[in-house]
Amino acid sequence: MPSCCDVAMTTSSLSLPDGVNETEFYILSFADLELKDHLPFSPKSCHKAEFDASARKKYASAKKKAFGLFVKTKEVGADTCCPVSACQGAISWRCCQQTFKDLTGIHRHVAAQHSGDVRQEAAAILKQVAGNNNVTRRPVSVDEGPTSNGPPYRSQKGFCKLPDKSHLSADEMTCEVGQVLLYYCYCKVVDPEGLCAWQKALCQHLCLTGKVRIASEGINGTVGGSKAATSLYMEAMLSHPLFKGILMKDDFKTSAGGAHCFLDLRIGVFEEIVPMGIDPEEVSYKETGIHLTPKEFHIEVEKYLSRGNEAQTDTILLDCRNFYESKIGHFQGCLAPDIRKFSYFPTYVDENLELFRGKRVLMYCTGGIRCERGSAYLRSKGVCKGVYHLKGGIHKYLEEFPDGFYRGKLFVFDERYTISFNSDVISACRYCGTLWDQYRLCSTPPCRQLVLSCPQCQLKGFTACCPLCQEKGLALASALSKQVLKEECECTDTRQRVPVERV
Repeated sequence: MPSCCDVAMTTSSLSLPDGVNETEFYILSFADLELKDHLPFSPKSCHKAEFDASARKKYASAKKKAFGLFVKTKEVGADTCCPVSACQGAISWRCCQQTFKDLTGIHRHVAAQHSGDVRQEAAAILKQVAGNNNVTRRPVSVDEGPTSNGPPYRSQKGFCKLPDKSHLSADEMTCEVGQVLLYYCYCKVVDPEGLCAWQKALCQHLCLTGKVRIASEGINGTVGGSKAATSLYMEAMLSHPLFKGILMKDDFKTSAGGAHCFLDLRIGVFEEIVPMGIDPEEVSYKETGIHLTPKEFHIEVEKYLSRGNEAQTDTILLDCRNFYESKIGHFQGCLAPDIRKFSYFPTYVDENLELFRGKRVLMYCTGGIRCERGSAYLRSKGVCKGVYHLKGGIHKYLEEFPDGFYRGKLFVFDERYTISFNSDVISACRYCGTLWDQYRLCSTPPCRQLVLSCPQCQLKGFTACCPLCQEKGLALASALSKQVLKEECECTDTRQRVPVERV
């Protein structure tokens, strides 16, 4: 993972635009860029005739900046402090479960697989400037985080220093036996890019890996590291002026793990902190349903289950997660939509409004964040008698009720895939039907589907998510060229988008 020796971003292989030196590359002053309010400044629109050559040149600079920062976040360097020139040979790049030993390799990979991410970062830079056209700003790059002894980082509400770690040894900071933090906080963020820069500096300072999404509506993060590092991270978050009094220690969900649970560190600015695909201004987290503590939710589920089929006439216990999550673990008697991603949830609601009409809805998800926006969307339809959701999600519920009404494993979005609070196994191997709940990725390179294949079936060569992928994998293995394109498999093609399915 990136270390404190990563003090400068490698730019030798990145050709800069004509007339832009390295200083300009880092500073990227856009004060002279005039954008019309009625025209969205998207990557495609940059090349239209109505924008002059200067605007196109500035966009090219922003795109190169975004490309360089994205590559930087994939670095895996030496653990000790040293001059950049002395440790270049120890640096490699890790992305999409692949390791790259040279800049050319990682550049080609990013250009081929992550062009959308780069365009999004570039657009964010230009969008920021469009709102501050008369102010020259200096974005803080991923490698410019201040040290605990250096000048404080200026946030939108004051000054924030990185936590002092001088009293901790290197082993305490990088110990593999650590934990994973899961949290979110909805609040108004005036300067998402500034908060993003601070988060990058903070996570690298503490040797953390994981994913953090930042938007004008708040922050959503999952980070892993040593217990000492994650404790300092929590302290830094709780003391930050933006989150003070809003984010509480109890809002952090913890589980056994560490930095090894994530391939890298990915932090960025997005429109939403949970991707539902609905403008936060249109459906705000402020319109969320009524929170229920784990104990209150437990009592409600107990009442619901005790009434049997009668309960379904006026109450719905709704799992708003993806199908592969509910497949390996869910509350008894729940309704689990067979959706592949949360952005399909609004469509599911729209096409099943009669199902919810006049009903009390009890919602739950992994950590609570999807229910915040999901319940707000459901409430906006005006058909439910009441919408309630589990505060802290399944994670907090299982901390209090490990043998409660939730059966099976809890799916998590990192290299662990699942965490266990009980010994239940409720799902089966797709090939032989043996009880099995340990996911692995489909063995065919173009496919990213998760598959449940027990050890015995794996030994027989059944390692793909469907017959089509199994055949495709064998063909690719025997082919001379290993170059493949990502494509949807048979499972994806045939899966309905918004069916109603009870588990």
